[in-house]
Amino acid sequence: MNTPLQPPASAYFITEEKEKAESHTLSIIVDNEPGVLARVIGLFSGRGYNIESLTVSEAEHQRHLSRITIVTRGAPHVVEQIKSQLDRIVPVHRVVDLTHAAAGQGEDGPIERELALVKVSGQDEDRVEALRLADVFRAKVVDSSTGHFVFEITGRSTKIEKFITLMAPLGLTEVCRTGVAAMSRGADPMIPAA
Repeated sequence: MNTPLQPPASAYFITEEKEKAESHTLSIIVDNEPGVLARVIGLFSGRGYNIESLTVSEAEHQRHLSRITIVTRGAPHVVEQIKSQLDRIVPVHRVVDLTHAAAGQGEDGPIERELALVKVSGQDEDRVEALRLADVFRAKVVDSSTGHFVFEITGRSTKIEKFITLMAPLGLTEVCRTGVAAMSRGADPMIPAA
């Protein structure tokens, strides 16, 4: 007997998307107060949207504003829906799709950087190869012993993924990543002057 498939644990219907899913980097300016991050993340989880990367930091101390950078994936109309719903949250001051803004200016994308700490435990030739690759990727050795290295690498997420993939056969044991920090190109600020 055929049993019906159970829908995901979301209160919203999941429909089959006909548009191609794209990765988008959203920058959100919010009040720096307790509970704001939970409300923003709750919007994503409550509607079944995935967050690929999340970073939060204070952007302006005097005005008590923070910047949340989220990388998410979805069809263009889904990303527009996310932005619209984020705009309705009360402590949100501004939502900018940095990916869309960059495309509108003829750029490949916003300026994006991520930091990762990569621990490699290798011996003999693997140690030499790990150091050689670190030099090629401009990764810095921040800790070392006779049995391991910890590399610090900064760059686009794709660069970090390549570095991690190359380190895997050389004794990769641990990775810690910060998530994407992003900013639009050009002179215009995200936070207008007070």
